[in-house]
Amino acid sequence: MAFYTSISGLAGAQIELSTLANNIANVGTNGFKRSRVTFGDIIAASPTQATSRLIGQGTSVRAVAQQFRQGPIESSDSSLDLAISGQGFFTVKSGPGDSNVNFTRNGGFAVDVERFIVDPAGRKLQLFPTTTDGSVLSTDLASTISAKLPLSAGLPQATSSIALSVNLPADAAVIPDQPIYTSTNPYAFDPADPATFNHSTSVTVFDSLGNPLDATIYYVKTGLPTALDPTHRWTAHVLVGGQELDVAGTPGIAMTFDTSGVLTTPSAPFAFDPFTPASGASAMAIALDHGSATTQQSGSFNRRRVDQDGFPAGQLESVAVDDTGKLTASFSNGEVQVLGKLALALFPNPQGLKQVGDASFAASPGSGVPIISEAGRDGLGSILSGSIERSNVDLTIELVGLIAAQRNFQANAKAMETDTSLLQTMINMRN
Repeated sequence: MAFYTSISGLAGAQIELSTLANNIANVGTNGFKRSRVTFGDIIAASPTQATSRLIGQGTSVRAVAQQFRQGPIESSDSSLDLAISGQGFFTVKSGPGDSNVNFTRNGGFAVDVERFIVDPAGRKLQLFPTTTDGSVLSTDLASTISAKLPLSAGLPQATSSIALSVNLPADAAVIPDQPIYTSTNPYAFDPADPATFNHSTSVTVFDSLGNPLDATIYYVKTGLPTALDPTHRWTAHVLVGGQELDVAGTPGIAMTFDTSGVLTTPSAPFAFDPFTPASGASAMAIALDHGSATTQQSGSFNRRRVDQDGFPAGQLESVAVDDTGKLTASFSNGEVQVLGKLALALFPNPQGLKQVGDASFAASPGSGVPIISEAGRDGLGSILSGSIERSNVDLTIELVGLIAAQRNFQANAKAMETDTSLLQTMINMRN
């Protein structure tokens, strides 16, 4: 009888050694939860046997349960490295149609080739759908969506207006007359010849495809005040992508300033005829507004303000996750999109979860039905972005346990050896 009792002890010690070895092997696995073996003694007795004479029949493994004590939190440089401070699990899905649902504390997420946010095993992180301000629309597990990062946001907008304020030097020289090339333009303006203009400034504009185009405004002083006409005269030429803009075939904007240097003409934005850029985008119609801040005064040429209303499609610049699990993406055009909120899970009995590898689990009848909710609600912890939870294995504890399990194994082996020796003695006595 002692022989079989020792066998059960050896089997139990072997399972404990394997469990401890697995804990030690996963000391570097993010989100790993150490296991602990629980034993129970075996009692077998007949109904008529006196309770005072019962002898145990050995031991059996009752459970190998995970210990869900939180592991240490380590800082990280990636905003997609996430940790839960408190209770809860990240929800991830995999398989055909994302039919397999798993739960993990390993928050070392990354982006795959399809732009999905995935855990180290390639399972997609799940989000609750939200409104544009981050309010959750549904917390049902079936309604969660896979987190996916867009590359761009919004549609490009072609420039339709340029707002520009400058100071033109009052002492600027009139550009000498050049050979006349049209009946309405007495100056042969040439953007490649600095002798044909006094000053210039540039701004980037955008076509309907979001392509950047260089818009350059050239200023040419064309006349000084006279007794009959006490105004200073300038002409502004506008070139976009190397193409000069005009109105009804006439290039340039006639600008006049009074003797105080105040802009008198044009008094409103100057609208050019539509033109088709060489980029192949749709036709553009641009208006140039010099505003009331444009002057002709003493001093050097000075660009005080320049702005335009076009923009390209925004390119993804950064991703952030706040403590409530709200995932936002920021784009180069200034747009910020809320992609959703992290779906977290809480179980009535976490030790009933089924291990599926990669520090993740699946629900089972023993774990109970998961409570799916947002971070910070229903007992769930908060999210730490740029952090990751390490294994909760303590090497000191595991090594001490390993020594104890080894001694337990040796003791049971010794008991078996002793029982074998006694049995051999009794056999020898019969001979």
